Amino acid sequence: MLKIIFLGTAGSFPTPRRSPSCIFVNREGDLFLFDCGEGAQRQMMIAKCGIMRISSIFITHFHADHILGIPGLIQTLSFNGREEPLTVYGPVGVEEFVELFISLGRVRLGFDLLPVEVSGGDTIVREGYSVSVFNTVHGVPSVGYALVEDERPGRFDRERAVSLGVPPGPLFRRLHRGESVEIDGRIVTSEEVVGKPRRGRKIVYTGDTRPTNETIKAALGADLLIHDASMADDLGDWARQTGHSTAGEAARVASEAGVGQLVLTHVSARYSENTDVLLDDARRIFGNTLVAYDLMELTVPYPE
Repeated sequence: MLKIIFLGTAGSFPTPRRSPSCIFVNREGDLFLFDCGEGAQRQMMIAKCGIMRISSIFITHFHADHILGIPGLIQTLSFNGREEPLTVYGPVGVEEFVELFISLGRVRLGFDLLPVEVSGGDTIVREGYSVSVFNTVHGVPSVGYALVEDERPGRFDRERAVSLGVPPGPLFRRLHRGESVEIDGRIVTSEEVVGKPRRGRKIVYTGDTRPTNETIKAALGADLLIHDASMADDLGDWARQTGHSTAGEAARVASEAGVGQLVLTHVSARYSENTDVLLDDARRIFGNTLVAYDLMELTVPYPE
């Protein structure tokens, strides 16, 4: 399962309908966050995210609306007896900010809070997937993240295996794992009954950014692109001045990258009651677009 819950989808400050930026990811039981804005832990509790099992937080930049949920979260984890380390990834300055998070709560943590500085071109390798880092443009040190799963085994041709004399059962599983098996003195190889490896799933989160070629490159072929769309297209000049993207600009990134689905987030308070203009601006360019709302859930299926 690759499940996404949009815990916070607001722009630079919360509204009655939207909390600041925070996205929860459950990738086959590995739980982590992209950004952690104010109120994140309460949103996690409402969504039943398994707050104690969060392994990492990936911070895009250190503006307050993307990080102010961390001090309260780590205090809650400590009060509830967490012992496992929590890794905080972020651009230059992450060590300084982690020290600040700890001092703000004035609490002695019962677990290690581990800062890891990342920049464009870095890759964090984990079991079954990796997280690639790309630089973004927001006027301060900022990065985006691309989660890319490892390749999956190809499809198993059951009929072909049976025709080669392989009985259903454990030998099927061995062949599907890439092993060869012996049947009546003959070797049957995995290549004879298993198709080419299939790609895994890919999701990309930009954080706050202008549209960039680097984002397009990072998002190539992604199943899901989550992109800053703070403003409608009629505020393009303001988006450029503030280091954000319009809905149409996000849609052009999605179109050029050939992604499967685009989700717009970091929604300015001016659209809090009605996001139709954002959706219309984007869908004129890229049809498969949604505007995120707080507690919206998506499950990313495997590509065919």
